[in-house]
Amino acid sequence: MNPWEGLTVLITGHTGFKGSWLALWLQEMGAHVVGYSLGAEPISHFNALKLGEKITHIVGDVRDAAHLEEVIHTYKPAFVFHLAAQALVLPSYEIPAETFEINVQGTVNLLEAVRHAPFVLGTLVITTDKCYENREWLYGYRENDVLGGKDPYSASKAMAEMAVRAYQASFHLNVATARAGNVIGGGDFSPHRILPDIIKGLSKQEEILIRNPDSVRPWLYILDVLSGYLCLAEHLLQSRKGFAESWNFGPLEMKGISVREVVEKAISVWGEGFWRSISSTRKSEMALLRLNWDKAAQLLGWSPQYHWEEAVEHTVRWYEACHRGEDPYHVSIAHLHDYLGNRLHEIH
Repeated sequence: MNPWEGLTVLITGHTGFKGSWLALWLQEMGAHVVGYSLGAEPISHFNALKLGEKITHIVGDVRDAAHLEEVIHTYKPAFVFHLAAQALVLPSYEIPAETFEINVQGTVNLLEAVRHAPFVLGTLVITTDKCYENREWLYGYRENDVLGGKDPYSASKAMAEMAVRAYQASFHLNVATARAGNVIGGGDFSPHRILPDIIKGLSKQEEILIRNPDSVRPWLYILDVLSGYLCLAEHLLQSRKGFAESWNFGPLEMKGISVREVVEKAISVWGEGFWRSISSTRKSEMALLRLNWDKAAQLLGWSPQYHWEEAVEHTVRWYEACHRGEDPYHVSIAHLHDYLGNRLHEIH
């Protein structure tokens, strides 16, 4: 059964990397996708796929509470995915106030709009694995571990989590939060992200400069993490509040994988390339970060399909295909269908 067929779904931040892949997936499942976001970057997965012509595309800022509420009451979505955010650690040092405004007040604006929209059956707020207080633990953070953040981005996401908790408890909203590891996949062109930086160097045959090669992260393939979001969203739709909690989505590997391993795997898949480590005067990020996703496995029946090497390979193959001149939309659809094992054909 396909719960998304004919359903109106709102995605905030639909022009971003994860948002555009989610919009594509939901559209393929027959949903009426309404997107609310700032305009897409000129070079983006959203623009490459021409998604603005395929879904209801609305340019708006989550800090504009009145406009956001107007859109929700106009289109009356049955479900809301909230992905709109200032989503990078390093820029948060440069624009801390804006980071808090978008990630905290923007989330509160969304929750307020949903609170006054009885037709919204469920909401999923996407935060981050960096919302936990950084203790450099060897084991993975669990959903009930202490929230925190020593940089504006992490702190703002922890605060967004706390806002969701307050609205859950105070107004009985059917809203959950999802925390995922470092998401990689084709179509990410954001600055300050490791795979886009690697691909840029490989495609231009330039030396790849790596700041923190020994940093360990929970790398997760874009379609694996979105399958987790959709699985949780379906449970929210079906159970009405029974799953309105926080959920981790992490990779298959019990141990974290270093940036060094990722860059060397990407070069191997591409066939050539070279890199070197550089010192950096930029603000630091966590050196060690792992997630425990036992809860999602046991209660949602979710698990990722790809281990980290497959995730890197599929990511590089997407860029390779587009580098050869293939249509990004068809490349993305092929990757989606391959991931689902023709499940979409069975649904339709």
